[in-house]
Amino acid sequence: MSKRFLIVGAGRSGICSAQLLEKLGETDYVIFDGNKELDKAAVLEKIGTKREVPFILGEADEASLKGFDVCAVSPGVPLETDIMKKVIACGIPVWSEIELAYLYDKGEVIGITGTNGKTTTTSLVYEIVKAYNKNTLLVGNIEIPYTGRVHDSVEGGATVAEISSFQLETMLTFKPRVSAILNITPDHLDRHKTMENYADVKKSIAKNQDKNDFCVLNYDDAVLREFGKECKCKVVYFSSKEKLADGLYYADGKIYIARDGESELFVDTWEVNLVGVHNFENIMAAVGITMSFGVPVDIIREVVKKFVAVEHRIEYVATIDGVKYYNDSKGTNTDAAIKAIDAMPSTTVLIAGGYDKNSEYDEWVSRFPGKVRKLVLIGQTREKIAATCDKIGFTDYVFAESLEEAVKLCKESAKEGDCCLLSPACASWGMFKNYQQRGDMFKALVRGEQ
Repeated sequence: MSKRFLIVGAGRSGICSAQLLEKLGETDYVIFDGNKELDKAAVLEKIGTKREVPFILGEADEASLKGFDVCAVSPGVPLETDIMKKVIACGIPVWSEIELAYLYDKGEVIGITGTNGKTTTTSLVYEIVKAYNKNTLLVGNIEIPYTGRVHDSVEGGATVAEISSFQLETMLTFKPRVSAILNITPDHLDRHKTMENYADVKKSIAKNQDKNDFCVLNYDDAVLREFGKECKCKVVYFSSKEKLADGLYYADGKIYIARDGESELFVDTWEVNLVGVHNFENIMAAVGITMSFGVPVDIIREVVKKFVAVEHRIEYVATIDGVKYYNDSKGTNTDAAIKAIDAMPSTTVLIAGGYDKNSEYDEWVSRFPGKVRKLVLIGQTREKIAATCDKIGFTDYVFAESLEEAVKLCKESAKEGDCCLLSPACASWGMFKNYQQRGDMFKALVRGEQ
């Protein structure tokens, strides 16, 4: 490629981008990071190079940005930051880490996005495709950055990628063989500002697809149902509310595949390990994706029956004194948190709250009466959520200063037969590094390991 790269962000994605460039012999790159105190030696050690790689730390003036052919930006760096405004003003093409990796992928790509269900669906799709084609990679938010795995791609292989809205902002040529948008509900409005912007970014996963490609969409989402009419590729719908003439649908506890008005039973949901209608939607999406990719239905059905829930998504932790504990730390928005509450089999003591993404909580809180015995609130959003509770007359809430205190309060409040659920409806930032750390800490506290 012989280009001069500016890598913006020295975190996980930036390091993997640098590692990929090193493997490709593209050693003309500079790393920018806003942290003036960044440990450059530690970054170089992670990259695995002993070369003296140039860094720009803290701030950059336009003079220092001249001469770059490409800017590879980490997903956590918004385009409105000072550095990115200067990069764009200098006319430097901006690539996401996903775009950079895609250019070097030797196999075919499946790209999955949506507000909720991405991790479960992507994990299931990976297991199905891997059972059909052993040369299958799992990349994106779900495991390690795409740039960290693409060097292992082979001709005839497959890559299954979970892709966030942040990564889609700077896609240029990315063209999956099969794409999927699972749903679009309010999230990350602190970054995208409006729902229209957020929806447009999600839709862009299919912008380069053509008549030979497929896009799997949720028919029950009005925005996506209309978007399907605009797609240049073949569209496969799934629905948990409507009996479709073509696509996949859920009815009477069963999932069906429909073709030209004729329905074929795919699986009875009592045969699978996932619970809740939202998970049946994830299964239908995975079936639509993998069928479109050419995997035989018998292989798909076999894997679906064996698949278990992913970590941190309505994950059963333990039963203590007759109370079942569930970890849904990945429930970082209200739509995901509603699905978690709905999936609970009994009255629930709920831990919620965290970083404020400018979300509104009315619809979520409206589910509490008759379902939530006690709400324990933590983090930056606790007053905002409490105000929403007051508005509808739900008063069974308390504040906790830490997750440790929250779990203690839950154990005191829960009664035999109840569920105790961590489903924050908020991001983890501020109190935790990420949702994984939050979920791991919750599990350890429940089990008495911390």
